[in-house]
Amino acid sequence: MEQVEMDAVLATQDLVRVLLVEDDAGDALLVEALLEEAAAPIRLTRAHTVGEAVALLDGQDCVLLDLGLPDASGLQAVRQLEQANGGEVAVVVLTGLADEQQGIAAVAAGAQDYLVKGQVDGDLLTRVIRYAVERVRSDEIQRQLHQERVYASEKARLERGLLPSPVLSDDRLQVVPQYRPGRQRMQLGGDFYDVVQVEDGTVHVMIGDVCGHGPDEAALGVHLRVAWRALVMADRPLDEVLATMQRILLHERHLDGLFATMCVLSIAADRRTAELRLAGHPPPVLLTPGGPGLLSAPIGVPLGVRAKAAWASATVELGDRWSVVLYTDGLIEGRMGDTSERLGVERLAELVGELSSAGPGWRATLLEDLIQRARVLNQGDLVDDVAALLISRVDQDPPPGHGG
Repeated sequence: MEQVEMDAVLATQDLVRVLLVEDDAGDALLVEALLEEAAAPIRLTRAHTVGEAVALLDGQDCVLLDLGLPDASGLQAVRQLEQANGGEVAVVVLTGLADEQQGIAAVAAGAQDYLVKGQVDGDLLTRVIRYAVERVRSDEIQRQLHQERVYASEKARLERGLLPSPVLSDDRLQVVPQYRPGRQRMQLGGDFYDVVQVEDGTVHVMIGDVCGHGPDEAALGVHLRVAWRALVMADRPLDEVLATMQRILLHERHLDGLFATMCVLSIAADRRTAELRLAGHPPPVLLTPGGPGLLSAPIGVPLGVRAKAAWASATVELGDRWSVVLYTDGLIEGRMGDTSERLGVERLAELVGELSSAGPGWRATLLEDLIQRARVLNQGDLVDDVAALLISRVDQDPPPGHGG
């Protein structure tokens, strides 16, 4: 930015609050006179020592610091103020004619600039103060941007762990995933899912939800999801898989009482039946040419509630033409308008039926439309994160508008 442009920007800025740390009354009066001469929009407060200055730092934009004070001298004063303000307040050092090298050293130690007493007029003093304040603000913005980039990178890494690509080779099946963060968009949830086809042709579909929000819960969800995929690909029995995941949860969780719900649907090689296991999780929605309905199985306890638990399975009929929606409870816990009534599983099944009649290509948009409809009913963003999977048998598609 050109000098003229910078000066124009600085001239339009608001009042700057400056703390002058100076024990010499004559020098203090000189600074006040220079600022009055420049008619600068600056509010000046004076402290005689570093100790007084620390107590007055709150709310200040800039400190004008003399290096020769009763309770600190040289760079000691700079370090004390830097430590006290955490780098949030600009520091400009005032030096004598014989101490210019100390001013340079002060800048190296964290001050934004230095001025030599007797060689400053009002305009220069005002400009240096303004530049110092803007430099600190710019540094803070850059620091925040860096933190956001680091957070975004970590968030993306965790989401890749929570929401992987399916391991699926059967062209008769189509999988459409969807993930939508809740109202606290800067917080990761512990929602996770996976799809794995094993050697005998069975396709295991899983969706789960670690209670709570944040990177710790997301990391725990990654542990569970990765363990599930590894054990399923090793062809371990599902009872053993769930028991092992429970042990991992109990060992890895950062809070006592933290639990996870899960739904596992194991689709047989003939693609007509499946085994369903529910660990405290809401049931999937089955969509066939006859309409939508809920798949049913005994509901076991969530993982982490009991040290030892078992999860019974139930055989469910899918038929020749079907789609199944698996989801986390963030989707069904939204409100119904101004009432206290929740969306719930029954109404969710009805919505799936309605949206499946949208014509060709409805599968590609079903989950996105379903979440949007839930948001509209909730009159705003859903509080919890939502993960959902649509898995369909597509080799025997019905005519448009007939579901399946």
